[in-house]
Parts: sequence; C-alpha cells; structure tokens
Amino acid sequence: MTASTPGPESVAPKESAMRTVSRGLRLSPELRRGLAGTLAIAVVATAGRVIVPVAIQQIIDGGLQDGGADLVFVTQMTAVALAAVFVTAGATGWMHLRLARVSETALSGLRIRAFRHIHNLSMLHQASEQRGVLVARVTSDVDQISRFMQWAGLMLIINALQASLALGVMLWMSLPLGLVVVGLAPFIVMMIKSFQTRLHVAYLIVREKVGHMLALLAETVVGAPVIRAYGIETRTRERLEQAIEGHRASGTRAGRLSSVFSGAGEMASAVVIGAVLVTGTILVARGSATVGTIVAFLFLVQLFVQPVQVMGEAVNEAQTAVAGWRRVLDILDIEPDVADPGPDGKTLPHEPVDVVFEDVTFHYPRPGGEDGPLPSAALMDTSIAIAAQQRVAVVGETGSGKTTFAKLLSRLMDPSEGRVLVGGLDIRTIRFDSLRDRVVMVPQEGVLFRGTVADNVRMGRPEASRSEILATFETLGLGDWIDELTNGLDTQVGERGSALSVGERQLVTLARAAIADPDLLILDEATSAVDPATEVRISSALAHLMTNRTVVTIAHRLSTAESADRVLVFDEGRIVQDGSHTSLLAEGGIYAGLYASWERGVTTG
Repeated sequence: MTASTPGPESVAPKESAMRTVSRGLRLSPELRRGLAGTLAIAVVATAGRVIVPVAIQQIIDGGLQDGGADLVFVTQMTAVALAAVFVTAGATGWMHLRLARVSETALSGLRIRAFRHIHNLSMLHQASEQRGVLVARVTSDVDQISRFMQWAGLMLIINALQASLALGVMLWMSLPLGLVVVGLAPFIVMMIKSFQTRLHVAYLIVREKVGHMLALLAETVVGAPVIRAYGIETRTRERLEQAIEGHRASGTRAGRLSSVFSGAGEMASAVVIGAVLVTGTILVARGSATVGTIVAFLFLVQLFVQPVQVMGEAVNEAQTAVAGWRRVLDILDIEPDVADPGPDGKTLPHEPVDVVFEDVTFHYPRPGGEDGPLPSAALMDTSIAIAAQQRVAVVGETGSGKTTFAKLLSRLMDPSEGRVLVGGLDIRTIRFDSLRDRVVMVPQEGVLFRGTVADNVRMGRPEASRSEILATFETLGLGDWIDELTNGLDTQVGERGSALSVGERQLVTLARAAIADPDLLILDEATSAVDPATEVRISSALAHLMTNRTVVTIAHRLSTAESADRVLVFDEGRIVQDGSHTSLLAEGGIYAGLYASWERGVTTG
C-alpha cells in the first residue's frame, strides 16, 4: 500500500508510544543529559503555583477576624505568595531555556544521523522510496518532535506535577473534599484514554499525508520542464490538489477529534467544580470546613483540572511527535544492505587494479517487498576477469544487464550470489572511504550541485587547491573552455547545473573524476546530443582521463567500443560475447547486429 492511500493497517502503531519514546531517547542521549535538573526546576516552578491558594486560605481563615483584619499576617502571607510567583516565573523561564537548548542539540544530532543513514542505504532502497517522503522524515517529522519537546512535552510534565501537587494539598486541607476530587479523577482519565487511540491514528495519517504531499511537490518542481513540454500541467495539478486535499481532510478530521476532546475537558472541569461547591457548602454548614478552605479549593481544583483542558492539544502534539519519531526511527532501523565494513575493512592500494567477477548473480528485490518469487535475475552466473589498465566497453540492448554490472562494480549494490574482486580484494571487505577514493563512477547524466565550477570539481577531492583544479582542466585539454566561462572557475552552475549546457555539465563531472585520481574508472556514456565543439572536448577529455587506468565504459555509441581494448556483450543478464571490436565483427552474432544498426543510424542521421 502506498503512502497515497494509507489504510488502517498501514498506519496502525507498530509499537506503543512509550516504546517509541524509549528507543528515541536511547538514540538521542543528548535529551537525557541534564534531564534530572530540568525536572527539578519544573517541580519548583509547579510548587510555586500551589502556594498561592494556600496563602489565600490562610489569609481568609487566619487574617480576617471578627474584630477586623490582622494586617501584619495578611502582609506576610501576601509577600510569601508574591515571592512564590516570582520564583515560579524565574524557574519556568529557566526550564524553557534548558529544554530548548537540549532539545535543539539532540534533534540536530538526530537529523544528522537520519541524513547519513539515508545516504548509507543502497540505491535500490532509495529508488523504492519517494524522495519527498525521505526529505519529510529528516525535516518536518523532526520538527514535530522539536515542537513537542519544547512545548507539549513540557506542558505534560508541568500539568502532571501540578495536578499531583494540587491533589496532595487538597487531601491535606480537607480529606472529604479531596476524596470528592479523587472519586471524579477516574472519569477524567477514562475520557482521556478514550480519545488517545483515535487521536494517535488520526495524526499518524496526517504525517503520512504530509510525506506524500511533499513527495509530489518535489516531483512537480524538479520535473517542471517536462510537465510544460508535454502539456500535462492540468493532470499534474490535479494530482497535487488531490494530495493537498487528502492532507486537508486528514488534518480536519484530527482537528475535529481535538475540538471534541477540548470540549470534554471543559465539561469535566465544570463537573468537578460543581461537586466541590455542593460538598463544600454542606461541610461549611456542618462546621467541618472553613470558608477559606472552600475558596482555596476552587483555586486548587482549577490547578487540578486545568491539565485536562490543555491535555487535548498537548496530547495531539505528543501523538504527532510520536508518529514523527516512529517514522524517523523506522528509517534508522533499516539495515543497509550495502554495509561499510568500517575500521576493520581493507584498504585498496593506490595502484592499477584488476577486476574479477566470480559466478555473480543478482536479483532485484520484489516490488514493494512483497512475497512471492523473485524477478528474473538481472545478471546470471557472470564470471569475467579484467586486467589492470585495460579499457573495456560494455554493450547490449536495454535491460541486458549492463547497468547492473556497473553498479555491482562500484558497489552501489551487492551480488545476490558470488563475489566481485577489485585489486584482489572482495569488494565487500573494502572500506567505503578507500573504495570511493580508488573507484569512481561517472554517471550518464552530469549531476552538479549549487555552487561554482570549482566547488563541484572539488567534490572529487575536497582538499584540492585552486591551482590543482586549474591544472586538472589543463590536463584534460579544457583550459580554453574554462577561460571562455564568464567567471572561470568561479562561474555559478545554478540549481542542478541549470546554468550550464548538458555538454558543459559533462565536462565538469569529468574534471571532478580526474581530480579524484581513481585507479578504476566506470563511465556510463552519455547519449544526450551535444554540439560538435563540445563533443570534441568531451572526447579529448575522456582520452586523457582514461590514460593509465582500468576503465569500464557502458557504451551507448559503438564508436566507443571501436577504440576499446575489449568488448563485453550482454544479453538477458549474461555475457554472450567477449573480444576486441574487430574479432567480434568477424564472429558475427549480437555485437555485429548492434554495430550494423548503430552504423545505419549514424549514416541516416
């Protein structure tokens, strides 16, 4: 079931709220740091509120006499009450400050851990999730936790302490009146519990709808050029409006439940106050209670039932935060299927490397993780050895296994069976930092990030100096191109490289790969048409880049295969031909057919 159509089963809580909070606190130890001190300050802040009703009771019963008022006593009790108010205000401010500082520090750490974990997940898992959903889990879901920690969580703590202290003082002042409040307490608790489950599910649906809405919004913004080109603005707008409407409907339902809950709180308050007034009047008439006690009780009852009046909103925030926390924890619970061996992993030496595939088979997972037979293998029983510094072209029709072969070689995925060796080492035993240094894959589409040309090239080696970047472009024969740019290396590339042409983006990605100085270079050859001058530059840069390196190129234009030392021909997940361009043409078969089709296309083009 997708995020767009969550049913009750898809949003039912997988674990209790307390279990989620417990796991969250374990993963965010910063939240526990100083928690005891903050709770102690909360006790002080809450105790000050209870002192005021006690002072009122003392003033009425002890300060007001038949012969007049004991002004000294009244002044003393008033001073005590004012001091309690000042202490309460100071403690409350201090408590808010401590909680804000701790929660923001802790949740920043949670965001970083979630972000890093998402990046550690395999490309398969990332491709199976909507990008907006992943973004929502790192942003808006953590924001919900932050709001809870700084407001709702504090309110729940203070209200619980306030209710407990108020009840204790009431029982001390008048046991009969206190027992009236205690007798009505189960009614209040049952009312809260009756709403908790429905509120929990309602707000979990809201979070799911937010994730789906953000995912569609991200797709719409990124895909705006395609949407306009194909004239599908209306259809896209309808999809987005449906997602927004789904979020509105779920939010309205949750808000409706919240309003009913708040109204029920007001009713509970009125019932308790009415019961106290009736019982208190009877007790005063019998001489079992004083007027001061009754007046103090009216204040204390408010301090006791007030948590019920605000509990609706606080519980809403708590339920939303727990739902968001659970969604973040769900991401962190996913075990990366391509795991970094870490400090115990091996280091790939900086030298020409060979590549060996030993009986490698790879199955893509079932769509959505469903049960049933696995899809047909994308790569089957593949065994191949590539010598160091050999240039290999990988060709085949769409879906033949070429891209899977390259992803396994760069360890974006791990084999279902068999193993891949790079430089004599099982690729799964090589530390990620070492593997990424020595093995570089240049994707078919030149992906750039907002910043300058120099910023994007430096991603290949962060410590590279400006002179080294310039030298890299010169080595690739691209020095004149840099000079042609408006601001040279300081030229802004725009969002996703939009300020540069397709071919220019490819030039920057080639420079980024070159400055990394890899030993194994994997190229997914671009098929996008570029102008002749840029194509010449790309070809020249590639020639320089491939010098003295092991190179595996997914060749879409078979002119690349012509210049390769060796050609691997894939068909239905298997290597069916292996040899030089000349020998494979003489052999006939699939490669000869592919080459003939490509030649006809070039000729007619």
